[in-house]
Amino acid sequence: MSDNMVYSQMKEKAENADPIGGTLKFIVDKSIVHIDGTGGSNVISEEDKDADCTISTSLEVLLKLKNGEVNPMMAVMGGQIKISGDMGLAMKVQSLLS
Repeated sequence: MSDNMVYSQMKEKAENADPIGGTLKFIVDKSIVHIDGTGGSNVISEEDKDADCTISTSLEVLLKLKNGEVNPMMAVMGGQIKISGDMGLAMKVQSLLS
């Protein structure tokens, strides 16, 4: 999976999901996916804007999460995923990855 595929897959999922009620930024290796869910729908961009919650990980870990090979909580506790900001928004990420 390339960086462009990360963006396009997250974009497709986020556009079809209910608004997340805040702003969320994913940093996957060098790729950035910013989701603004403060309005009537989620708006997705590749802009490096401030967000209520920022989640950083590698493409390898992201793929393992999507395939169910890694437990999300264990990945956070093991430092494979870093989360800063609103943890309530971080909990909504599962719907954008599955």
